[in-house]
Amino acid sequence: MPKALNLKLKEGDPAPEFTAVAHTGEQMSLAQFRGQPVVLYFYPKDHTPGCTREACGFRDQFEQLKQKGAVVLGVSTDPVSSHEKFARKHNLPFPLLADPDKAIVKAYGVWGRKTMMGRSYMGTHRVTFLIGPDGRIKKIWTNVNPDTHPQEVLAAL
Repeated sequence: MPKALNLKLKEGDPAPEFTAVAHTGEQMSLAQFRGQPVVLYFYPKDHTPGCTREACGFRDQFEQLKQKGAVVLGVSTDPVSSHEKFARKHNLPFPLLADPDKAIVKAYGVWGRKTMMGRSYMGTHRVTFLIGPDGRIKKIWTNVNPDTHPQEVLAAL
């Protein structure tokens, strides 16, 4: 787990509720997916190499995830307009939720200090939560490899 990640949630906890606007313009909330497993994956930024590989991995596993009854939701602090371009460019079949006020990333504890090339800054950590049909967190991945993570999530389902 990254040192600056102050994850307060743990497996078994109720998943924090949220409502956000998806790249489609539709307002979505976690509550609307009660009864289904939800793959809630947080990523730093649209149009960046790691985030693109992870999103395309979820795209490529999407039919199998759907067959297991799962809903996939991507969340970053990018605006809806950026998500819309990102989803269109990569044919993403699942909603990307915009969290520009950082309410969701903070509620899930994935907003924190990051370091890249010796520079320290605040940002979204790449973390995924598998939320059970009962609304409780079933699994948390904090050390995510964007290239293999979608397969790990599928295996966990």
